[in-house]
Amino acid sequence: MIVSSLQAPKKIFIHTGEVSGDLQGGLLVKALHRQAKKRGIHIEITGVGGHQMEAAGTTILINTLKLSAIGLLEALPYYLQGRGLQKQVEQYLLQHPPDLMVLLDYKGPNLAVGKFVRKQLPDVSMVYYIAPQEWVFSTPSTQAIVNVCDKLLAIFPEEATYYQQAGANVEWVGHPLVDILADPITKAEARIALGIGEDAQIVTLLPASRQQELRYIMPVMFEAAALIQSQQPSVSFLIPISLPDFRDEIALAAKGFDLNARLVDKADGQRAIAAADVVINKSGTANLEVALLNVPQVVMYRLSNLTAIVAKYIVRFTGDYVSPVNLMENQSIVPEFLQWSATPKAVGEAALALLVDNHKRMQMIEGYAQMKQAMGKPGVCDRAANEILDMLP
Repeated sequence: MIVSSLQAPKKIFIHTGEVSGDLQGGLLVKALHRQAKKRGIHIEITGVGGHQMEAAGTTILINTLKLSAIGLLEALPYYLQGRGLQKQVEQYLLQHPPDLMVLLDYKGPNLAVGKFVRKQLPDVSMVYYIAPQEWVFSTPSTQAIVNVCDKLLAIFPEEATYYQQAGANVEWVGHPLVDILADPITKAEARIALGIGEDAQIVTLLPASRQQELRYIMPVMFEAAALIQSQQPSVSFLIPISLPDFRDEIALAAKGFDLNARLVDKADGQRAIAAADVVINKSGTANLEVALLNVPQVVMYRLSNLTAIVAKYIVRFTGDYVSPVNLMENQSIVPEFLQWSATPKAVGEAALALLVDNHKRMQMIEGYAQMKQAMGKPGVCDRAANEILDMLP
């Protein structure tokens, strides 16, 4: 369908942050342009995000990729800067009201800007895509999330049920990683591309996509890797670099632990995962990527002790799991080591067991197959885009 050049563009504003939010935002923007063209709708997308969204056709107002943190102490260095940027976003929205607002992941900043839009621009409809995992963490923000969005697009089946019961207008669209990995690269293809031998023993380490994770997660993960190396001297490690600014610090740490490691650029990150026999992974969206590539993994996460104490005794986090792989159907598929249980010995031994025990590896891959059924069918981003376009005035 040909879109008339005289048609006034419909303006969509997408607000997100962090590496994973930028990735999902980029996929969504491509789908929005694709589906809008089919409908004969002229759209303009502006937003807060990163390079992936920009490459997909978004005019980026603020790049937020360096402002990512989880936890109380961890977020403090970014608080004042974040407040300043929020004011900038609010001023822009007042001067250029969009036809539709999309909030994507990124809980704290999204709730703040969502409440602002609800109050100052009440005629602007809002969609929340990849909503905060209230159904896991049992925090008191559920009603605030329901109140700011006119439609919530859920990616987990239990998420859809939870928010629907809380009063949200919910559509379950499936998980967008299904689209990215509908035809995943094989282990053999990945190893050829990276110049790795067929019989090489490879463990891929995924320590950080946030600055704080270099401090709290990377040293534990690298010490666990050193323990594996002491037991399996022939092992080699691949370390994809999620942000270029992290390269020097990661390289220095790997050298400090005397790891037989090779740093891999982000462009080859998926190959580095697919080429591995085992992945040691921080908790997050990358857990699903590893699972969709059928690579066994161990998941860990650490925050400051103060944040962990607040989560346990004040917020009273009671969830059984945090890894999206286990959350997909609320059952244990991958081992998780969190905070005080995330010791080098525990993580290293779990990864070593997967490395040398083929039965454990196959058992996990069988669990992945079951998990994939709950992720939905390919076409997730197009379904999400159409739900969003349906909300345009």
